[in-house]
Amino acid sequence: MQEIKCPKCGEVFVVDESGYANIVKQVRDKEFAKELQKREEELKDAQQKDLDLVRLEQKNQLDKALSAKDSELSEKDKKIQELEACIKNNEISRNLAVSEAVNAKEKEISQKNDEINALKADYIAKNMEQDKEIAKLQAQLANGENEKKMAVSEARQLKDKELAEKNTEIIRLKDQLSNKDTERQLGEESLKREYEAKLKHKDEQLKEKDEQIDYYKDFKARQSTKMVGESLEQHCLTQFNSLRMTAFPTAYFEKDNDAKSGSKGDFIFRESVEGTEFISIMFEMKNEMDETATKHKNEDFFKELDKDRREKKCEYAVLVSLLEMDNELYNNGIVDVSYRYEKMYVIRPQFFIPMITLLRNAALNSLKYRQELEAAKNQQLDIAHFEENMNAFKQGFGRNYEIASKKFKTAIDEIDKTITHLQKTKDALLSSENQLRLANNKAEDLSIKKLTKNAPSVRKMFEEI
Repeated sequence: MQEIKCPKCGEVFVVDESGYANIVKQVRDKEFAKELQKREEELKDAQQKDLDLVRLEQKNQLDKALSAKDSELSEKDKKIQELEACIKNNEISRNLAVSEAVNAKEKEISQKNDEINALKADYIAKNMEQDKEIAKLQAQLANGENEKKMAVSEARQLKDKELAEKNTEIIRLKDQLSNKDTERQLGEESLKREYEAKLKHKDEQLKEKDEQIDYYKDFKARQSTKMVGESLEQHCLTQFNSLRMTAFPTAYFEKDNDAKSGSKGDFIFRESVEGTEFISIMFEMKNEMDETATKHKNEDFFKELDKDRREKKCEYAVLVSLLEMDNELYNNGIVDVSYRYEKMYVIRPQFFIPMITLLRNAALNSLKYRQELEAAKNQQLDIAHFEENMNAFKQGFGRNYEIASKKFKTAIDEIDKTITHLQKTKDALLSSENQLRLANNKAEDLSIKKLTKNAPSVRKMFEEI
């Protein structure tokens, strides 16, 4: 049992434990509500103070920025005033300079006028002197006519003297001419002897040439078929190398050593300009001994040469041949056999360099079109690369979009789950608030009568009190 003293009347009454607990709870709930309301008011006051402080700081910062702008504007105004003053000073100095220049020009003009006047006076004086000189010369001219007559007589005397000297010189030259005839006869005899000596020397040289021809015939007879062919190749290589640095400094001319396909040509000629190949020739050299029993024809090598040209990706094919020496078709010069095989020619060794020059110059004329064609091919290749890059970008973008979409959907699902969880928490808080409200209402409705409703003894004690 607990005793409770009424704060108004001072009377003391006794309640049981449950009633006392209910009273204490009621009092505690009221205190809690008051404390909660007090805390809410304190929090509102603190928030308001914080807002006031933030507003005050923002206002101070704004005032500082405005003051800085005002000071900056004042400095700019000062600079503008200074510049205006400088402009005015410049205008004054410019006007002064112009006036000084005008004065100087006027002074210079006056000096020029003085000089012109002085020159006029000098001219007049000189004219007077010239008039005097002319009169003097006229007087001298009259005297000169007499002197001229005397000079003519002297000249006639000198002419007669010169004619006499020339007659003497003619006689001397006639004597020299007779001597020249004698010398000419002697020279003719010496030339005759020299010509006979040269004829003798020529005969000796012809004899040496015949011996050399016999030597080469013997050398050719002793050569094998392979050696004969190699000698022609060496001859063409020597011809090209003698002109390589002057006529073909950037060209490629080497033996064809690639025999992957089972056959190969003798030489390949290539030339490029700025990375664009404009001429390529496959050369085949063919020769044989005069005493060979089985004679080959040029046609026998056309098919193999065309095959080598195509495999080595050459534009032209040229057969340098010493075969069929009695065939007038191949002895007349460059023979075009493209009616049999595309871009194929047959030549004798003496047309080796002219053939390269002819094809090279023709290709040089079409180089511009080749370069334009190469540029067009590169442009098409760039477009293909652009399309490939675009397709790759599309695929990568699609893949990234798909991954991002999946992640976005996952994030949306997680947000939905979080919202659901927060809604449950909100509902639980609202339910708790409702329970607190109901408890508060019950505490408000609590009275001694309700507390003693089921406790008649306690109610009796309260009634007695």
